[in-house]
Parts: sequence; structure tokens; C-alpha cells
Amino acid sequence: MVRNREAAAGGPFANERSEEAVRRRLIGFAFVVILSRVAAVMADAPLPEVKGVIALDGVEGRIDHFAVDEKAGRLYVAALGNHTVEVLDPVAGKRVTTLKGLEEPQGIAAMPDLGRFAVASGSDGKVRIYDAADFSVKAELTDLDDADNVRYDAKAKEIVVGYGRGALAFIDPAKGRVVREVKLAGHPESFQLEKDGARIFVNVPSAGHVAVVDRGKGAVVATWPIREAKGNFPMALDETHHRLLIGCRNPARLVVLDTESGRATANVEIVGDTDDVFYDAELARVYVSGGSGSVTVVQQKGADLYEVLANVKTAAGARTSYFVPAMRRLFVAVPHRGDQRAEVRVMETGMARR
Repeated sequence: MVRNREAAAGGPFANERSEEAVRRRLIGFAFVVILSRVAAVMADAPLPEVKGVIALDGVEGRIDHFAVDEKAGRLYVAALGNHTVEVLDPVAGKRVTTLKGLEEPQGIAAMPDLGRFAVASGSDGKVRIYDAADFSVKAELTDLDDADNVRYDAKAKEIVVGYGRGALAFIDPAKGRVVREVKLAGHPESFQLEKDGARIFVNVPSAGHVAVVDRGKGAVVATWPIREAKGNFPMALDETHHRLLIGCRNPARLVVLDTESGRATANVEIVGDTDDVFYDAELARVYVSGGSGSVTVVQQKGADLYEVLANVKTAAGARTSYFVPAMRRLFVAVPHRGDQRAEVRVMETGMARR
């Protein structure tokens, strides 16, 4: 208190406080300059470009989500309309095998540490756990109506599946059974697990919000309404900047939420009919794939500053994709439509220029 009075009166601490203020302003200015230069370097990196194609001959209908097992060298593709899972070698660029007998497979999650992967099928309400080496079924769970997106929590050794009219099921892959559930306000679409925390962020489009689930409590602890757009289906998590990147369909916008407050901090126009969003930490970019036929590339210039760099053409119906940072590849699913064959396009995303 004495210190403040002396400063206000021009006492011995006045110069010290003035110097501190100047120092902080200089540090802030330097930080802004550094961010601007980093953003300029990132923006200078090349746009995603098709470098190869993996043919999916015989695959018909809509193609849903992907998963990758880098340890096994496998890319899994849920061919929903074909009732199959296509197992690909992403390095050799070829199909390894086809898993049949699934009713509208939607979500897939790889478990490299366990040598397994899980597939959720919407029509039959089943989650099957496969051996990644010989593709045999190790477990089959039933009564999970409209089983959809799947994630693997490597720390907890649990599979998390969104299903039904509104729930997350937590599955023990070793025992092949549901160990607990968390109820939601509607059917869950994309959801993301914090790596450095206990929360799960869940898109619930029918409720127009993001549900925040605490894994430790096993309950919804908050809901964050999305007022900027409707149809919040895909989602990516940028933990470094504490931001959720949410793809909305009506209107087509990328909405950014602060994961500390749930507040919307930015939004930009994106491709229509989006079903996948990925964050590229290397280039501070966001890739949004949509069925209207392109991938929107968004440059992150700051936690709350985003700029659309381009809409890279793909094909009609190419809604889903999968980004593999270690490979610097974005895999885009293209369905068979007319003369357009079913395939996975392999797009090179480039690297930051050091």
C-alpha cells in the first residue's frame, strides 16, 4: 500500500513502475512480431496437393470415417454404404483386404498398443474388436443402437463410442464389455478427448451445443451452446491454444470455442456438407473436408485469428478425410458417383519452412 502511494506521488518507486510498464509493452510487441513472422512462414507453405490415389474398386455408396494404425502400417476406411471396412496400406498405396458382414460401419478406432482395432456399425448396433494382425473378431458388443464415432483412450485403455439417442459408452477392450455410460441430450457426433486433461468434448447437433464430459466423474459438467451456426458435426481439438474447432453445416462455418470458457471466439466460412475437421499443429492450419467437393484450408494466425487460404478441389460427396501428421498426408474419401470411381486420394500437406 505504501509502495502504491509513493508511486502515485512520484516517490522512489515511480520510475521503477514506469520501467516495468515499458518492459511489458516491449515484450508484448516482440511477441506480436514473432507470431506474425511465424504465421507468415506457415502461410508460405504449399497447399495440400494430390500425390497419389488408392483405388477402392467395387466399393459403392457413402464412405464414412477413417482410422490409422501407424505401428501396423494400416489405414482403415468405413465404407458405410458398401457394408465393409477397407483395410489399406497407406505407404504402398494399395488395398490389403476387405472386412465384410458389417451393417453400415461408421466409426473406427485403432489400438496400436493392444494390436487391435474397433469398428462401430450403425444399423446392427454392434461394436466389433478385431485383431490387427489376422483380422479375426476378438469381441462383439451388441445393443449399441446407431453406434457411430469411436475413440481410443490409450491411458485408460478404454474405447469410447457415441451411440443411440444420446450416450457415450466406455468399453473395456480386454474384457469386451461396456463398463459405464454417460447420457447426453441427443445423438453424439464427433467428439474429442483431451490428452492433458480429463474432459471429452462432444458435438450434440440436435441440442445445438457441445457437451463437456468429465471422465473422472462420468458425467456432463457443462454444455456450451453454438449460436453462430447449426449442424455441428465434425470437431478437432487444439490443446496448445485451448481451442475447439467445430465444423457446422448451416450455414457452413468453422466455429472456434475457447475450452476454458466455452465462449465462441472466431468463425470463418468453409466448404458445405462437412464431416471431418483436422488441426495441423506443424503448420497451424485446419483442414475441413466437405461433400460439396473441396477441402477448406484455414490458416491459424493466432488463437482467435483465422484466415481461409483456399478451397482445394476434391470431388462431389468427398465428405470424410483423415490427417496423419507423421506422414504429412491428408487422406480424402471419394465415393463412386457416375464416372467418378471410389478411391482414397492421398494429399501431401507440406511442411513448415525452417
